[in-house]
Amino acid sequence: MTREALVERLSALLPDAALPSSDASRGETVIVVERERLLASLQTLRDHPDLRFEMLTDVTAVDYLGRETRFEVIYQLYSISNNQRLRVKVLVPEGDPSVASAAGLWKSANWAERDTYDMFGTPFTGHPDLRRILMYPEFQGHPLRKDYPLNQRQPLVPERDPLTNPWYPRSRAHES
Repeated sequence: MTREALVERLSALLPDAALPSSDASRGETVIVVERERLLASLQTLRDHPDLRFEMLTDVTAVDYLGRETRFEVIYQLYSISNNQRLRVKVLVPEGDPSVASAAGLWKSANWAERDTYDMFGTPFTGHPDLRRILMYPEFQGHPLRKDYPLNQRQPLVPERDPLTNPWYPRSRAHES
């Protein structure tokens, strides 16, 4: 499927999605979906036999400080079957930066969403285990936000033994 055929098929299957011009996205296929339609759109992209975007390669965000919709949450999809890439963007306001979790559609969304939550503070509703993944639990703020103060001191945390006092909830697998 050519890029033009993909864009045509996306327009037919996702009529609510906006397709920015290819010049703005450097020739890559990009769609912008509404936050309320995100999961339905992602499921269509994954399951429709013409598209088959089987792989979620990344989830990240961009902070546009000062813009009304301050954040963009970005999903990078890949169709192994069709050798196509697609970038899906969701515009998110600063006052309510939550987005539905795609972890039920792709297992790879689990850690990528945790990373985006940790670095940008975007909560993913319905995520099975949304907690920090790179920063320690007591870390204050989200370091990739453009208004994060560079000289902010973080609270000192006491040293802890990871076996007797782990940062994560203990599972039954660790009890034996």
